[in-house]
Amino acid sequence: MIVGIGNDVCDIRRIALVSGRKGERFARKVLGPDEWRVYDYRRGRSAERGLAFLATRFSAKESFSKAIGLGLKVPMRLRDCEILNEPSGKPFIRLHGELAAWFESQGWRAHVTVSDETDYAMTVVVVEHLP
Repeated sequence: MIVGIGNDVCDIRRIALVSGRKGERFARKVLGPDEWRVYDYRRGRSAERGLAFLATRFSAKESFSKAIGLGLKVPMRLRDCEILNEPSGKPFIRLHGELAAWFESQGWRAHVTVSDETDYAMTVVVVEHLP
């Protein structure tokens, strides 16, 4: 049974402005440790791809927070929700700490999709109750 759906559209140019003003502080606030490694690698190869990665992760976390109905209130912390990829490329959500314990106690599972174009990132998260 579906218990929540969240979606978000993020303007990558807005993320670029925030990153320009705050430097790495914004990315460090948003990204978990495994996401940081991917971000660091991607921005090392292309600043645009690094920004797109950061924007899609920020957007997916916004979508997740909407789907679980908490917004950005405890136990939902951005760094405790990582959006990673399977070797096949399929994105998945990995939770940490208090957020992981809370989510597991609900008996839920989350699904995420991530997409980006030149100026925008779009994500959808569906949360279902496990049978």
